[in-house]
Amino acid sequence: MKRYKRVLSIAGSDSGGGAGIQADIKTISALDCYAMNAITAVTVQNTIGVEAVHPVPVDIIKGQIEAVLSDIGADAVKIGMLHSAEVVKGVAEMLRKYKIDNVVLDPVMVSTSGHRLIEESAIATLQSELIPLSRVITPNIPEAEILLGREKLDSQAALPEAAKKLAHIYNVSVLLKAGHLALDNPTNYNIPSTEVLIDYFYDNETGIMLELPSQRIDTRNTHGTGCTMSSALAALLAKGEGLKEAANGAKAFIAKAILDGAEYEIGHGHGPVKWK
Repeated sequence: MKRYKRVLSIAGSDSGGGAGIQADIKTISALDCYAMNAITAVTVQNTIGVEAVHPVPVDIIKGQIEAVLSDIGADAVKIGMLHSAEVVKGVAEMLRKYKIDNVVLDPVMVSTSGHRLIEESAIATLQSELIPLSRVITPNIPEAEILLGREKLDSQAALPEAAKKLAHIYNVSVLLKAGHLALDNPTNYNIPSTEVLIDYFYDNETGIMLELPSQRIDTRNTHGTGCTMSSALAALLAKGEGLKEAANGAKAFIAKAILDGAEYEIGHGHGPVKWK
């Protein structure tokens, strides 16, 4: 019998369908893996922003994870929105119990529209309980600044050292997403654009730093890009790819998803990417 490559997403639900669990399931499925989920919160949101967040009780979150991993199992786990210290501890407990190797943690803290998605007390617990269980973390610049102790990252040149510093502090590989910055001179990357977006991946297992450049697309359809990239990374690790190959593949996937979705119009705010 054939076997699926299985990816469990532990994250919040986006009623607009562009981010969170919904983006994860679409991404994992597009990469030919079997998607499962444990919902941590129900959000009231659309392309304009997040209006409310309803937390799922910790025992129900743990129950979802237990139900999936005790029966189906997982080749990788992607973790997104965890709103409280209690939830972080509950998820960590389940990961320790089932010993999942490929854990990709997207430390979601603030929505694109500026809505706070995590309690302050949960950040310290995330740092002490969950990052040590992860193989890769995928922060954006504001999240990296928080994890570095509020250190300001205001230039492209600061990002490689920041990724390496995060890796050494937390003993984890780091994919630092640079969507909040741009590089004005793309001449070294053979990309026909006046702006280049460069993410950085530091492989803590080999000490190798990767530059992941792509053209910055002029579009407002960027809702869920972080969720999509991190779940793509988890799916590729589930399929047996190495860290370097998975990081390159995840970058290629999100770059294409943004490009393919750039001309669509959904809602009145930040629309989603296109997963296929």
